[in-house]
Amino acid sequence: MNPPAFEVQGFDSADPVNGEFQYLLPQWPLPPGVKSIITTRVGQPMGAAGKLLNALDDSDECQQQVLGNRCDLAAQLALVQPLPWLVQEHGIRVVDAAAAIKHPSQRNADACVSRAPGQACVIQTADCLPVLLCNDDGSVVAAAHAGWRGLVAGVLGETVVAMGVDAEAISAYLGPAISQQHFEVGSEVRDTFLVGAQGDDQALTEACFIPSKNRPGHYYADLYQLARIQLHGLGVTRIYGGDYCTYADTERFYSYRREGQTGRMASLIWIES
Repeated sequence: MNPPAFEVQGFDSADPVNGEFQYLLPQWPLPPGVKSIITTRVGQPMGAAGKLLNALDDSDECQQQVLGNRCDLAAQLALVQPLPWLVQEHGIRVVDAAAAIKHPSQRNADACVSRAPGQACVIQTADCLPVLLCNDDGSVVAAAHAGWRGLVAGVLGETVVAMGVDAEAISAYLGPAISQQHFEVGSEVRDTFLVGAQGDDQALTEACFIPSKNRPGHYYADLYQLARIQLHGLGVTRIYGGDYCTYADTERFYSYRREGQTGRMASLIWIES
């Protein structure tokens, strides 16, 4: 049985629909007029590899395929504005979604914010944590790419600041990411998080790392809980999602750690036009 965090749209594992993006509808209390979805690898026309949203190589064929697939996604969702596909770098830069469309050279970022009806925010992941955010009156939305590097560097804090509203008026949704039992990291990752943790967050952060029984000096890290701790520290206390594992769920999700060269899921949020 699926965890209750998602309503599945067009998903039937026995008979997936070919040629259309099959997506998951996050279940969280969005204000009227705000929509969010997360694509899966199900029902795509390329067989087991899925329909590509990211370029796996630099060939013209692959580049054209990616562009076509991205257009197909926007069309399927009836989005009236182009999507701001970011060049994600595991950093903390946040851009305005509409500005990123107008100035492609500014798309090197790991989060985007939108206040414009019809202009969606989108980020891609395949084990890293996608975080969607919205304020109470639905006037501003955001999406952040939060792998461990982005989390420890402060991408969520930068995104909340860029939204320009009281953090207590923001709710967050944690999309599919690699679960703790499959996310083994070195001691340097744990140490980096602990150095940045303050006060009570020190003990909470330490509890997010379980020592590996097989590899001394390695730990299993809980991305979901690390994000929750940071969001709470920022003043964002209404946090939803965090129920899936991209590594374990081979049917629906891509996983970089499982597959190496792989596709991506897209997480989108937008204010309807």
